Amino acid sequence: MPDPVAVDHLLDVAVAALGGSPRDGQRTMANAVADAVEKGEHLLVQAGTGTGKSLGYLVPSVRHAVLADERVVVSTATLALQRQVMTRDLPLVADALAPELPRAPRIALLKGWHNYVCVHKTAGGYPPDDQGMLFDLGDRGAAEHPSTTEAADGEDAGRESLGAQVVRLREWADETETGDRDDLVPGVTDRAWRQVSVTSLECLGQRCPMLDECFPERARAAARAADVVVTNHAMLGVAASGSPNVLPEHEVLVVDEAHELADRVTAQSTAELSVGSVEHAGRMARRHGGIATTELDSAATALGAALIHLPEGRFTQGLPEGTRQAVAMVRDAARSLLSALRPEKPAAGEAASPDSGLKIATSAVLALFEVAERMAAEADDQRYTVLWCSRAERDGATRLYAAPLAVNGLIRTHLLAGKASVLTSATLSLGGEFRSMARSIGLEGAGEAAAATATAATVAVSAPGGSEGTTLDVPARPTTAAPASLPWHGLDVGSPFDYPRQGILYIARRLPPPGREPATDAQLDEIEALITAAGGRTLGLFSSRRAAVAVGEAMRERLDVPVLVQGEDQLPTLVRQFAEDEATCLFGTLSLWQGVDVPGRSNQLVIIDRIPFPRPDDPVKSARSEAVAASGGNGFMSVSATHAALLLAQGAGRLIRSTGDRGVVAVLDPRLSTARYGEFLTRSLPAFWRTTDREVALGALRRLAVPPPPPA
Repeated sequence: MPDPVAVDHLLDVAVAALGGSPRDGQRTMANAVADAVEKGEHLLVQAGTGTGKSLGYLVPSVRHAVLADERVVVSTATLALQRQVMTRDLPLVADALAPELPRAPRIALLKGWHNYVCVHKTAGGYPPDDQGMLFDLGDRGAAEHPSTTEAADGEDAGRESLGAQVVRLREWADETETGDRDDLVPGVTDRAWRQVSVTSLECLGQRCPMLDECFPERARAAARAADVVVTNHAMLGVAASGSPNVLPEHEVLVVDEAHELADRVTAQSTAELSVGSVEHAGRMARRHGGIATTELDSAATALGAALIHLPEGRFTQGLPEGTRQAVAMVRDAARSLLSALRPEKPAAGEAASPDSGLKIATSAVLALFEVAERMAAEADDQRYTVLWCSRAERDGATRLYAAPLAVNGLIRTHLLAGKASVLTSATLSLGGEFRSMARSIGLEGAGEAAAATATAATVAVSAPGGSEGTTLDVPARPTTAAPASLPWHGLDVGSPFDYPRQGILYIARRLPPPGREPATDAQLDEIEALITAAGGRTLGLFSSRRAAVAVGEAMRERLDVPVLVQGEDQLPTLVRQFAEDEATCLFGTLSLWQGVDVPGRSNQLVIIDRIPFPRPDDPVKSARSEAVAASGGNGFMSVSATHAALLLAQGAGRLIRSTGDRGVVAVLDPRLSTARYGEFLTRSLPAFWRTTDREVALGALRRLAVPPPPPA
């Protein structure tokens, strides 16, 4: 008699409930996930497009949470995936498996504080916000939003005045059961949302008179009672940065789109300091704290004088003397203000009354102090921190930044140690092995033997040390909280797609290498020929916005097909127009490389203008590359080539989205074929049939452009 709680049986039940069909890779993945969480191990799972990886980890996660009574946290990278998991996949899985398990699974959604409406604020419990600097607080709450690549505003919000949006928000706040910003349709601008929300630092906490009605508190209470909690990578970044209590206690962590985890933790751990943020803290202290800010005002002036002549770029020898002194002045002034803002103790027998204005002032000054203290402490320590200066294009403001040189230790210590973990994505194996990814997230330390690498067909233990794709740890702050590495293994369950038959990888070897210009004449001629052969149907992925705009303008002059360029409208609108009209072309940058899912005849040609190496002046990546080289490794391969391999794999993966798709990925950078690192990069791509013959690619596109015969 079959085991009623066997993974295979439960997976069949869940697949049937979602109206799907069994898939071999999904079954292999589900059993591997179940085995890893039961043994308390760490598993990297590469699950290609079409595998159905959401069910591949949700079914064993729900099963384990209920049977072992151990909470599982599932993290997603984007708003779209979070909505899919929480509003569709996970509830269906929980409902389908409930009759098969000893009890019904409990599920919950958890986001950052700022993503929920504050009922105390909508009731008039907070003073009006400072409109000049809404998000320059170093706002932890705002940073806890799942994705910086997705539009936060609703499509209709721009046509609605701020006042009308706030009125609609307040009406919605009286009706909503969740207070979750994503449940508000249509959405509103960030400025409007700020009028009804607070950050975790600004919250009155247990002293709030409306604590029983607090939406973020309810969400956290639900998470503490749930078996499976869905959150996002930004929240993992907060936890990894030293605030583990933002997540409920859990024994298992599942990370979807795990290839983005290290970058999200880096972003969350990056501190920013500007004259504007100093002035904002001063305004809050004066307006809501009622105190003088003479010392902080002087520090702001000193910082402005230091920054005005500061060159852009990374500081390899620490901050210049004048800038270091100005940062120290900001730190000391903020510390003094924090003391002055400390509320007076109530008289004996009296309860402290909450002061929301004072809380806003204190949170702004505290955030400033923490940033300035960190920069002052690390100004001369280049072993663990990357410091740089940048001027914003939108306002010309100069800002100082500090980022950790490495985050693998943070991830290992605060997220993975002492837990079972499953990290999955369609792109985890780079250059044919998992070691690069394992190092980037702290599973493996430098100089250790490679962990086991597995495929669905075979299992092998290998030590590929010395391969071009091998990476080395860059220095991370020493820690005793976790070992230098954790035992792990990798699994590639493949894809249901027949890539060699469904797609062609065309490398334009005859073109000159790309230069500094957005596009060469030879590239424009090649793009024109490819799009003409395809009859439109083209997704153009470019390494810069300047290139996307330049090629878009050129193709509008040369071709008689609609050409859309990212930035001309909201991204969801552009993608919808692209999918609905087969002749349309869509050109864009990073969001399109990773976030577009358009199966069918509308997307039969993906053009990649150049290998997407990081910019040479990228401060964090250049610092990491230098650190690897200093330790005896290949900094270019460890950092730049690995970054490029990941993006190439993501970009090429836009082509084949279903078993019926056919098409061509055209890379206009001959280095993919001629350079030594080219093979490492191509091994990271789907296994398309490869050619450097232009006529072969054009002929295939012409044949695909012929409409299929009507059904009999």
